Amino acid sequence: MPAETNPLLDFSGLPRFPEIRPEHVAPAVEQVLSEARTVIDQLERSAQPPTWETVVRPLEDANERVSRAWGPVAHLNAVMNTPALREAYNANLPRITQYYAALGQNRILFDKYKAIQASPAFQRLTRSQRRVIENEIRDFRLGGVELPEKERARFLEIQERLAQLQSRFSDNLLDATNAFAYYAGEGELAGIPPDVLEAAREAARQEGKTGWKFTLHMPSYLPVMQYADHRPLRETLYRAYVTRASDLGPQALDNTPLIREILRLRAEEARLLGFASYAQLSLQTKMARSPEEVLDFLHTLAAKAKPFAERDLAELEEFAARDLRLARLEAWDIPYASEKLRLARYAFSEQEVKQYFPETRVLPGLFRLVETLYGVRIEQAQAPVWHPDVKFFRIFSEGGELVGQFYADLYARPSKRGGAWMDDAITRRRLASGVQVPAAYLTCNFSAPQGGKPALLTHDEVITLFHEFGHGLHHLLTRVDELAVAGINGVEWDAVELPSQFMENFCWEWEVVAPMSGHVDTGEPLPRALFDRMRAARNFQAGMQTVRQLEFALFDMRLHHDFDPQRGDFMGLLDEVRRQVAVVFPPAYNRFPHSFSHIFAGGYAAGYYSYKWAEVLSADAYSLFEEHGVLSPEIGRRFRDEILAVGGSRPALESFIAFRGREPRIEALLRHSGMIAETA
Repeated sequence: MPAETNPLLDFSGLPRFPEIRPEHVAPAVEQVLSEARTVIDQLERSAQPPTWETVVRPLEDANERVSRAWGPVAHLNAVMNTPALREAYNANLPRITQYYAALGQNRILFDKYKAIQASPAFQRLTRSQRRVIENEIRDFRLGGVELPEKERARFLEIQERLAQLQSRFSDNLLDATNAFAYYAGEGELAGIPPDVLEAAREAARQEGKTGWKFTLHMPSYLPVMQYADHRPLRETLYRAYVTRASDLGPQALDNTPLIREILRLRAEEARLLGFASYAQLSLQTKMARSPEEVLDFLHTLAAKAKPFAERDLAELEEFAARDLRLARLEAWDIPYASEKLRLARYAFSEQEVKQYFPETRVLPGLFRLVETLYGVRIEQAQAPVWHPDVKFFRIFSEGGELVGQFYADLYARPSKRGGAWMDDAITRRRLASGVQVPAAYLTCNFSAPQGGKPALLTHDEVITLFHEFGHGLHHLLTRVDELAVAGINGVEWDAVELPSQFMENFCWEWEVVAPMSGHVDTGEPLPRALFDRMRAARNFQAGMQTVRQLEFALFDMRLHHDFDPQRGDFMGLLDEVRRQVAVVFPPAYNRFPHSFSHIFAGGYAAGYYSYKWAEVLSADAYSLFEEHGVLSPEIGRRFRDEILAVGGSRPALESFIAFRGREPRIEALLRHSGMIAETA
């Protein structure tokens, strides 16, 4: 099927999303894989001395065609999920997995890469090209290329099965989330914000039902947990949310057997490669050198954070008993009581703040910040999109050159998986025809506009938007010419959160926040007094939030390091971790692991610690802006040149030192989190 009739085979520009149909998937995958295997066959039979131009470039060209055809399919499966598309995606996923797994075990290509590295010409390659070859040799080894034939075959089976299991984990979670709805009566609505009620009323009306429809999607679920005075309503939604895709719901959607099999297969994969645990295997491509180093890091942070978390909880319990008449604080009470305590202590609510952050002010404010720091210009433009709500933008250099482009898909909908993420659509590389301009997807799950007004963002959602845009800038502002280390490619996983978490800091700066705020009804900017109260509340319950993240990170690392996947009880392990670091203990029916997509359906297995690890880097990097002025173009250009522009072309620690002038220190993170005093 040619590109004219199959949009997935058109690589001349951006994906032709409105034309893509489920029936295009199989023929496109068939064609690009067939073409790639032909290239590999030619490389295997070639008697030419292996060089960058005779081996690396043709293989990279073939692999990019595979990823450019498959990428839009995977993206649509995540944001416009339908039964037909899901079926096409899952039917072709094994073929894609098999291709890359077999490529990783190609001994002839492995030997050619080693020959390039051993040749005199290797030192004449650019630093980026040498890094690509070093990474590829490492990845061949991690792909099982040096295993005996029988073990190689088993390794391939494991890769294919893991891809299927991880996709099904995600499908089950989305289906379980969509399967729940609660239709509330008028007597259950006290305290819930008007815009949330309007959306709930409209959702019920569209189904021809009376009442107010609440779901487990964040724009519906979270405000109920924070604001609903009716305790049984909060408990109903909480129970449904924390038991999604578990043994306490429909058997067809239960992720329990998937979790067990995923853990068993990962452990077997690690053993085949000679590692004692999957965690050891996972860390081969990260900054951290061993699971013990990560566990020490997490326990050190926990020792500092837990006293603050205990104080946070004691204050909350005292307030709840005294002011809310809640003698016993249950899990479904904590967000509600916390919001009431925040209001009592700092005299503002998230709902009040939200009125000052319409999307129509926040996005231009974010863009102005980026333009100031990095010397670029961002403009809205037209491109084929997958949903009417999606917006498209282009980034230009100071000289007017197009350097990047991105899609912003910001609102929640039933066909879209939860959370927020950035993914690459096209990666920068230098071709004979010139530089290929990178493109990115920016995906969030905010509440859609209601009642003719623009979408309103909570301050937490503003932070999320800045975070994901930080990832986007890492991908889009790269100046590296080799695809495999351009943008986020080749960056150690525990450093990839540095640019994203770095961007969050600007959401607490008056010079940034004031110009991007404007009351949705009056246009009045955020009052300085309200902002000062928000800043005072910045570290509200920071101790509790920190130990919660450490609980997830420790559970993930232990699960993949010293847990027995054959006989172990993963819920028992989670309880053990909680006894070490947690201060809040959920009910026994809580099934958190069954929705832990980061590690069971994403790329964070034995890597969830990366959020805290990179937070040390990002806080320390931001401290240089604090020293020179947070809107300093000079420091902004330095961050762009030493962190964003170099992508994965050198080790992340080298990039950090080049920017900061020294190795990272933890003090800035502790200061930002309110765990050590601010210095004068």
